[in-house]
Amino acid sequence: MSEILPAESIINKIYQFRGLKVMLDRDLAELYGVETKRLKEQVKRNMDRFPHDFMFELTKD
Repeated sequence: MSEILPAESIINKIYQFRGLKVMLDRDLAELYGVETKRLKEQVKRNMDRFPHDFMFELTKD
């Protein structure tokens, strides 16, 4: 059975970056109880199930 987390524990993992509210992949994976690598694999395999702006990767550019 899933455990209900206090809102503060989630809110504290939301960051403001270039005017956007974001969560790091490692924090999101932790909330779901999976490895970061597995979370990213599943998102890439199921892109049609996520909003187009669900995930982005930062580059040097």
